[in-house]
Amino acid sequence: MNCRGRTLALGVHTHVMGILNVTPDSFSDGGCYLDTEQAVAHAELMAEEGATLIDIGGESSRPGASPVSVNEELARILPVIRAIADTVDVLLSIDTYKAEVARRAVEAGAHLINDITALRGDTAMAAVIAEMGAGLILMHMKGTPRTMQQAPQYDDVVCEVCTSLQESVQIAETQGIAADRIIIDPGIGFGKTTEHNLELLKRLAEFRRLDKPLLIGTSRKSFIGNILGLPVTERVEGTAATVCWAITHGADIVRVHDVKANVRAAQMTDALYR
Repeated sequence: MNCRGRTLALGVHTHVMGILNVTPDSFSDGGCYLDTEQAVAHAELMAEEGATLIDIGGESSRPGASPVSVNEELARILPVIRAIADTVDVLLSIDTYKAEVARRAVEAGAHLINDITALRGDTAMAAVIAEMGAGLILMHMKGTPRTMQQAPQYDDVVCEVCTSLQESVQIAETQGIAADRIIIDPGIGFGKTTEHNLELLKRLAEFRRLDKPLLIGTSRKSFIGNILGLPVTERVEGTAATVCWAITHGADIVRVHDVKANVRAAQMTDALYR
């Protein structure tokens, strides 16, 4: 994987992406890292705990979330990107679907763009990423954060998500994004019921036919809470179980809040599996 001059070796071990939301309303850690110093300190901690990537978000994508303006999103993320880029040796991913935010974020020091719309939210996004030489995470989402959990339906969730991601990969490559800069993510919890999420995880190996690095983000999500009957603050073990499963079924990167626990789970699974 190549991202603006930085490489990410795949297949040797699982990479852990730490989540850093600089938002007041994210479902799990909203409001925790609005201060730049707090955000940087948390990024440093995640890197010490073994994260090789950090995903910074300036707009919540929780179910029912309302969008924010470009200016508001930039005001939240740019000071954090600059500060982390100067102090922490990790690849920085920016969770945004807006082309202007992506451009400014990469200029500030980001390496990848994590687009939850898989290039369907802003038609200028692909050209910006191609021009900047950034990496791209294509995530599947049915609907928008505001509407995605309003009774989502599929005939075959795995086939439909796979087909949608294949189309996004083709868009990306047609518009000049190099094949070795694209990651796919089936979007666990984004327009999916508990049953849909379980089916995606059970058949995760089917996504390998797209021949792209696979990222899985299950961290603290509601389907874990639904199964275990636990609030968002008590889903570490449930998350770790899904991380181990995902690794043995093809995941290259796992995106998590609780870095230390999941790095350890990933290392043990790698020792057994890889």
